[in-house]
Amino acid sequence: MKHQQGHLKGLKDFDIYYQGWLPEGEPQAVLLVAHGMGEHSGRYGNVVNHFVPQGYAVYAPDHRGHGKSEGQRVYVERFGHFLDDLKTFFDMVRGWHPDLKIFLIGHSMGGAISIAYALRHQDELEGLILSGAAIKPGEDISPILIFIGKILSVILPKMGLATLDISTLSRDPETVAAYNDDPLVYQGKMTARLGAEIIATLESFPKQASQLRLPTLIMHGGADKMSDPQGSQWLYETVSSAVKTLKIYEGYYHEIFNDLGREQVLADVQAWLATRK
Repeated sequence: MKHQQGHLKGLKDFDIYYQGWLPEGEPQAVLLVAHGMGEHSGRYGNVVNHFVPQGYAVYAPDHRGHGKSEGQRVYVERFGHFLDDLKTFFDMVRGWHPDLKIFLIGHSMGGAISIAYALRHQDELEGLILSGAAIKPGEDISPILIFIGKILSVILPKMGLATLDISTLSRDPETVAAYNDDPLVYQGKMTARLGAEIIATLESFPKQASQLRLPTLIMHGGADKMSDPQGSQWLYETVSSAVKTLKIYEGYYHEIFNDLGREQVLADVQAWLATRK
């Protein structure tokens, strides 16, 4: 396996860090990963270790305000800035692999980013894979908190608003411990602006989701408390994709790629990808 890393200039000249993992031979396709809130590209080792030996190239940037990328932690002026950065990176990856199919994998907030990105650029993608996508807020996000967040987003946009309950991340204690010990993971409060921008993006999906016609694999942990599985059910029923699959993993927590039983999840992704060759 070959590892590469580097930096690109995102919107407004933000320094965006990225990583890539390539097989020893020529890759058969590309998986482009959009990570979740507060984390970073280095937390997808299970995806990398499963798919690179199968001949896939895996690439992942750190979103602005995350990991090794520039910006105040978990803050963004506009949600669309994530999409613009991802488009810049996508074009780089396309330049490196002009003849390969590119699949976009989005987890949690990265799922919302991926849905919004696909609605803009679906003709450039071969397929969309979603893991615990932020489509419907989890049970810890109350309507009152959403209302307060929208107000604070205007008057105090960088104020911390809410934290994640890490105990609901995964049933694997090693995953939770690694998350807690990772210096690149931000474990403070989400900023009011980011929260409001995420909610505004989710509120835009009902008017747009039916325009999505890209082959789509939607996956969610049935016991996910960070992102409501009903959001994935709704998306599956709403998109216009002729090829679409929904998998709800009963008992699984939020990070299905890092949960107990992840081998089944990864095998399901591999089987789905095999149908898109």
